[in-house]
Amino acid sequence: MKDGQEVRRVSTAVIAGVCGLALLAGGGIAWWTANRSPTPANTQSSAQTTAPPLSPSPAESPAVVIPVPPPNPVQVPQVQTPQVQTPQVQTPQVQTPQALVPKSPQPKPLPQTDVQTVQVYWVKDASGKFEGVPTKVAVKQADKPDAALQAAFNSLLAGPKDATVSSEIPKGTKLRSLSVKNDGVYVDLSAEFTSGGGSNSMTGRLGQVIYTATSLQPNTKVWISVEGKPLELLGGEGLEVAQPSTRESFDKNFPL
Repeated sequence: MKDGQEVRRVSTAVIAGVCGLALLAGGGIAWWTANRSPTPANTQSSAQTTAPPLSPSPAESPAVVIPVPPPNPVQVPQVQTPQVQTPQVQTPQVQTPQALVPKSPQPKPLPQTDVQTVQVYWVKDASGKFEGVPTKVAVKQADKPDAALQAAFNSLLAGPKDATVSSEIPKGTKLRSLSVKNDGVYVDLSAEFTSGGGSNSMTGRLGQVIYTATSLQPNTKVWISVEGKPLELLGGEGLEVAQPSTRESFDKNFPL
């Protein structure tokens, strides 16, 4: 009975010892395996199992250009330098002597005349008849026809300077007024105009006034007054005067 128990105890102890050795051996093998460096074979095997994705070769892969931003320019403050004005030197101009430069003939300016020509009418005896004779008289240039005709009448009343002609207007006759209007010329004479003379003299003086008053515009009309009153009858014989009178009406009624 005691021998059987001892045999069992020995078997149990042997089993326990064998198990402990197995455990020690397994732990040592595991520690050695974990700490030893992998061999090329193991590396190739592990590389084959977990192979990384293939990367393209340099010839096949496109070149990647990473843009590099340009550096920010550094603003340098501009220093304004004072401008120095250099004095300008004027070179003297050499004038060419006038004797060496040919001159083209310059046209002479036309003389400016400040006179105007009007006609004053005189009379002369031609075979027993009176004939009107126009004479040009230079008067001062005037802007208005009134002034030109007034100068013509002053010359008429002063009498002719040519001995070949005469005037039937009595001496001392004065021009009281003269005006040019839209409907004609208005002439006002002094009372001496109606004094003395026969019918031929009255006709001659009337013709002198009408023709001289129309020397600027021959077709204009003439109103004749004496001392401010319209002249209707002239002379003792009662020579009728039309108002207004024209050259045409005078030639028709009083042919010289």
